[in-house]
Amino acid sequence: METDPPPKSWSIHTRPEIIAKYKVLERVGSGAYADVYRGRRLSDDLTVALKEIHDYQSAFREIDALQILQGSPNVVVLHEYFWREDEDAVLVLEFLRTDLATVISDAAKERTLSVGEIKRWMIQILCGVDTCHRNMIVHRDLKPANLLISDDGVLKLADFGQARILMEPGFDASEENLQQYEHGASNLESLLQHPEALPQKNQELGPVGHAEYFEALEKLRMKSSTEDIPDGNTSCLATCTTSDIDDDILKTNFSVEAMEGEEGKELGCLTSCVGTRWFRAPELLYGSTNYGLEIDLWSLGCIFAELLTLQPLFPGTADIDQLSRIINVLGNLDDKIWPGCSTLPDYGIISFSKVENPRGLENCLPNCSPDEVSLVKKLVCYDPARRATAMELLRDKYFDEEPLPVPVSDLRVPLTRTGEDKGSPGGWNEYNGMDSDSDLDDFGSVNITRTGTGFSMQFP
Repeated sequence: METDPPPKSWSIHTRPEIIAKYKVLERVGSGAYADVYRGRRLSDDLTVALKEIHDYQSAFREIDALQILQGSPNVVVLHEYFWREDEDAVLVLEFLRTDLATVISDAAKERTLSVGEIKRWMIQILCGVDTCHRNMIVHRDLKPANLLISDDGVLKLADFGQARILMEPGFDASEENLQQYEHGASNLESLLQHPEALPQKNQELGPVGHAEYFEALEKLRMKSSTEDIPDGNTSCLATCTTSDIDDDILKTNFSVEAMEGEEGKELGCLTSCVGTRWFRAPELLYGSTNYGLEIDLWSLGCIFAELLTLQPLFPGTADIDQLSRIINVLGNLDDKIWPGCSTLPDYGIISFSKVENPRGLENCLPNCSPDEVSLVKKLVCYDPARRATAMELLRDKYFDEEPLPVPVSDLRVPLTRTGEDKGSPGGWNEYNGMDSDSDLDDFGSVNITRTGTGFSMQFP
């Protein structure tokens, strides 16, 4: 007589392969997609974070990205993971007790964040993002709560549950521009290995320029769109338990995700519903599914602005409100400002009244120096192709000038997290950027007009 299979375990407390190696302590974060516990490794008493992920896609993305980024000093360490059929994935990560959101929150209360500290935080963020982008990984949810900090002041990118790999690691590109980019990036290794080092103005970072970098990326996109790419979401890879990261089943990575839920209607499409709203690039807010590393660069600009002013740059209450805030600062959007923006999926559906006098980024960054405003402007701009890369920003004169970045050891690190940032639950909590709210509830007067292909909405 056949018996029913045992119910699926949703708790790491019942997993013999885990409790044999780790003592599970208190839960430190919880959300719809993951629960995180503080744990202790029995072999050496090392404190770790045990992240139990209830969503297959998120688990696959995070493991895949963290394996590629092993050894990066500004990316959270994945010690090992456990994953087998009918069980949630459990990632064993280094335990980092605080994050940049807490640094900003504490500084806002005391007004004590110095320019030297801001520069050091920025350099560490740029080093982490540069590592991701050199490996063609787009994080897609950069925000202060996902930038965790060790007790000794080292900042590390975390929460790769929405990350995407835009090319295969080790891809032997024949394009000259891509080779130049990789050559230039390799010269950053010493900086990445020593995040306390200050990039000097005369430091050689390689011959690649902004245009060449994005040209190489476009070639990779074109190559990916013509290949027969297996569907990463349906591949049967969650059928083993492993603690040997070097010999695991996830070494094969895809150039792009073949489909992402219902939104991926065509091979190679990405979803626009990623990232947390306050840090979400305008192309995502207009429904783009053909984006790349540039969305992380917009998020960087929003993070840097928040470091400088100790308050969020665009704290939208809904996606429409988010777009409205951006337009009120940067001005109305058209093809002259951003070539091709009129082809974005929702550009013809959503429109705003003309902004005669945009506020401008300068007025959003009071008491900031011209160099600080310039740095944010290089990232917070409509046209993705105009956003400066992380590598370019590491060479910016801003980091060479007085006051210089403080050593990592001089950074003031909060003892614990004070709580998640209002617009961006993250860190140890959950992948909550994929929200779906009713934006229309926040607007009283909306003009809806029928068009030949549907309708358009105009907001005040």
